[in-house]
Amino acid sequence: MSGGLFALLDDIAVLAKAAAASVDDVGAAASRASVKAAGVIVDDTAVTPRYVEGLSPTRELPIIKKIAIGSLRNKLLFILPAAMLLSQFFPVALTPLLMIGGTFLCYEGVEKIWERLAGHGETDADAAHERGEVASEDEITSGAIRTDFILSAEIMVISLNEVADEPFLSRAIILVVVALAITVLVYGVVALIVKMDDVGLHLSGRESGASRAIGRALVAAMPRLLSTLSVVGVAAMIWVGGHILLVGLDDLGLHAPYSWVHHVEESVHEATGALGGVLGWLTNTVGSAILGLIVGAVVVAVMHVIHGVRGRDGHDDPHKA
Repeated sequence: MSGGLFALLDDIAVLAKAAAASVDDVGAAASRASVKAAGVIVDDTAVTPRYVEGLSPTRELPIIKKIAIGSLRNKLLFILPAAMLLSQFFPVALTPLLMIGGTFLCYEGVEKIWERLAGHGETDADAAHERGEVASEDEITSGAIRTDFILSAEIMVISLNEVADEPFLSRAIILVVVALAITVLVYGVVALIVKMDDVGLHLSGRESGASRAIGRALVAAMPRLLSTLSVVGVAAMIWVGGHILLVGLDDLGLHAPYSWVHHVEESVHEATGALGGVLGWLTNTVGSAILGLIVGAVVVAVMHVIHGVRGRDGHDDPHKA
């Protein structure tokens, strides 16, 4: 009897170890998938604080909470089922779909650079804030969730591609973990950024000189932080988009671009000794960014030509019937 009990306990211990290993594997895979989507995550974090500009400070966190819930709904109820079905029954479409997303990232990044260089970076929301106009909370939330849908789709497809070789159930669990972790990360950071100036104002009104200094520093750092996030987000989009295209072209049989970048990366790695790993990675990143810039510039040029033609034909004129 005792022998049977010990055998049962031993089996339970083996199952527990296997379950723990499985959890570790899921965690590691989710971590890898999240890192691959870093460019989109940074951009998502940089974009979202702009939606609550001009609102009452008491409404900022509730609106961010609504956007976060909408983002999670996008990922779990719409994007995840579609991505899982596609990966299970039509996996050959994943690489082209991923490349379309990579092209979109390149386009978005280069378009933002073009807007800044051309002096057209002001959005409708920026102009409305300058006029003292603020959209309703429902409009802000729905607009943010629509924008989030595109970014969330990119995050989930990039993550899915990273774990495409996992069994169906493991893929599903990993993507759920990624969806939850990234949503909490992005909107948690957004909430901290949005309230940073309020914390700074509170500290700057205290009696302690150190508190006042910290408070003033936080208030002064807010616009710089948003500006830095915006720049990093643009750079990350172009690099990640270019890398997706580089790998995708190789998967589809066009090996030359990836082989050239990989060859240069290995040469730099071998020639620079202890710094080889870092400099090799930077070489790959620069190569990916160059491809992203080229592709993004081509798409931006095409889109501007299309908009120009439509404008001449009167399609963009609101006064024409």
